[in-house]
Amino acid sequence: MFTFEQYLGFLAFLAILTMGFWLMFFLVGILPYWIGGSLYESWKMKREEKRKNELKK
Repeated sequence: MFTFEQYLGFLAFLAILTMGFWLMFFLVGILPYWIGGSLYESWKMKREEKRKNELKK
């Protein structure tokens, strides 16, 4: 039937496949949220800086 080495190879394949799935899940789900939040924060800071400059004039 199957040898122990084939069984270990199959387990290694499943482990790599599972890690790849969770990495893809992280990249697709969490990174856009993180980047979007960072862009929003920088936009808010620039807008606040403009308002402060307008009030000084």
